[in-house]
Amino acid sequence: MTTNSAPHPRTIVVGVDGSASSVAALQLAASLIPLAGDVIHAVSAWQHPFVLSPYTPMEWNYEEMSQKALDQALVEAFPDGPPAGLESRTVQGSPAAILIEESKHASMVVVGSRGHGGFAGLLLGSVSSAVAERSACPVLVSHGAPQLAEGQPVALPSSDVTA
Repeated sequence: MTTNSAPHPRTIVVGVDGSASSVAALQLAASLIPLAGDVIHAVSAWQHPFVLSPYTPMEWNYEEMSQKALDQALVEAFPDGPPAGLESRTVQGSPAAILIEESKHASMVVVGSRGHGGFAGLLLGSVSSAVAERSACPVLVSHGAPQLAEGQPVALPSSDVTA
C-alpha cells in the first residue's frame, strides 16, 4: 500500500428532497466536511409522475419545484449562508438511481432516514434503503440534527491511499 502526498479533495453527496430529514442530512454533511475534505454535492432528483387519469393533468414544472425545495432546504440548513465548497443541482431521474450513480464519484453519501413518502411508520425510507444497499461508497443515514462535538474524531474513507 502506498500513500500519495498530494491532497485529494473528497466529495460528500447529499440527497435533498426538502424534507426535515434531508435538511438534517445537509447539516450533518457540513459538520463532516472539515474532517472529510473539500466538497459537498447537494443533489435533488425529480421525475414526472406516472398517473393514469381521464382528466388532463395540471401543468406543473417538476424541475422548478425540485429547485425550490433544494433552495429552501439549503436556507433552512444554513441560515447564515452555505458552507464553502457546497455545490447544488437538480437532476431528472429516480432519486435512488441518481444518488447511486453519484456515489461512484464520492467518498460518502449522506441521506435522511425518511423523505416525503407516505409510510411514516417505516424506520428507513425507500430511497435511503436503496442507496444504502447499492451505493458504490459508504452511506451515512441521518436520523436527525448532527450531534458531533467540536473536534470529535470521525472515521471517514480516505481517497489518498492506493493499493
